[in-house]
Amino acid sequence: MSDTFSIAELAAEFGVTARAIRFYEDKDLLAPQRQGMNRIYTRRDRARLALILRGKRLGFRLSDIRDMLDLYDLGDGQVEQMQFTIDRSRDRIAELERQRQDVDQAIRELKDIVRAIERELVAKRAAEQAA
Repeated sequence: MSDTFSIAELAAEFGVTARAIRFYEDKDLLAPQRQGMNRIYTRRDRARLALILRGKRLGFRLSDIRDMLDLYDLGDGQVEQMQFTIDRSRDRIAELERQRQDVDQAIRELKDIVRAIERELVAKRAAEQAA
């Protein structure tokens, strides 16, 4: 594996666009080196991108992802980073559980609506055939 990567290589590897990577740069989540007009990404940048994409997939806000990544560099053996990540992960779990309850309730309501409409449709069809 190379020690440096181009934006095109990272985009292809992670299945994202170069525009998305530049967006993460604009949000101060990545800071590649520059060689003229070219961006040069290190293994550290590659690892940060992997963590950014994982955080997004899990539904974390970019500000939380930035905080998690920035805490890595504190020099405290990542204790603060781990505690912050635990706290934000617990918050996210609670949020997802609330969403799951909302989805389960919506499914129950929709099933009730479908059953009621099906009963009404059967009754209307029976009435039409009797007429």
